[in-house]
Amino acid sequence: MKEELNKILENARREFENVPDIRTLEELRIKYLGKKGLLKEILGKLGSLDENMRKEVGKLANSIKNEIENIISAASSSIEKSAKEEKLKLGVEDISIPKSVPPLGYQHPITLVINKMVTIFKSMGYTVVDGPEMEEEYYNFEALNIPSHHPARDDHDSFFFGGGLLLRTHTSPVQIRTMKNKKPPIAIVVPGRCYRRDALDATHSPIFHQMEGLVVDKNISFADLKGTLLLWAKMMFGEDTTIRLRPDYFPFTEPSAELAVTCPVCHGKQCSVCKQTGWVELMGCGMVHPKVLENCNIDPEVYSGFAFGLGVERVAMTVYGIKDIRQFFENDIRLLRQFI
Repeated sequence: MKEELNKILENARREFENVPDIRTLEELRIKYLGKKGLLKEILGKLGSLDENMRKEVGKLANSIKNEIENIISAASSSIEKSAKEEKLKLGVEDISIPKSVPPLGYQHPITLVINKMVTIFKSMGYTVVDGPEMEEEYYNFEALNIPSHHPARDDHDSFFFGGGLLLRTHTSPVQIRTMKNKKPPIAIVVPGRCYRRDALDATHSPIFHQMEGLVVDKNISFADLKGTLLLWAKMMFGEDTTIRLRPDYFPFTEPSAELAVTCPVCHGKQCSVCKQTGWVELMGCGMVHPKVLENCNIDPEVYSGFAFGLGVERVAMTVYGIKDIRQFFENDIRLLRQFI
């Protein structure tokens, strides 16, 4: 019986040596170790042996079983390795390349207007900066020469939090933060979201976007402001665009003005967009108030500057003929599809 067991091991070594695939390997495993396999057949005869011989043959049978299992494990690893090598020869599919083209998105008109204005001002040498949307009252009001009795500081006009914090009502606080951290010359634009307690209707929203501009240096004059805004208007709306400046009042600029451009829709010929005037009012602007410069530790006797700010939604509505500001926030794909 020992000779039969050794013969089984010898045959197993030979048959498992060049197994071509997993299926053949499984068939051979069943042949040698299955319930009706060769080893089970030998073990079934142990009952006819005396006790000492039965123990000796049983020990040998277990040893041969373990060795055959090791041979099977080695053969299985060899088959898997060969299969991987063959797959590598054929090439591996690049899973990083999508098999189908995903649907393209559309840039929002607000994004289009901001990007265009940023490109224009960058070409003039301006730097784009940003600031926190949750702002301190000091930066949002006091440093900008807005007194405590100003209506903008009432609870019904701004979103206040505890501890002297609020959601910024304009992007002008970034002017203060910039002037406190950087000495002139300064030339920046600040695009960003702003918040006010406005009732939502066709022309007002509690969340809106502004583009702020600031220039501070020696010998900056109102003529520099006018020339900058005229160039911006021509690059934004077309070479035939002209501007109009009318006196206005803002606490943080002196003198202050309101800028209008010839209607981009009718080019000054009068239409419903410009309310039959030929002009569209777009922004407030002016020379930086000396008090604001002093608040930022900039000597108003040495330096001067100008600032301007406009509503991005206002520009987008004018350029694209959108009559209701709420359409910017309704996520209607029919609106966005127009701006591929």
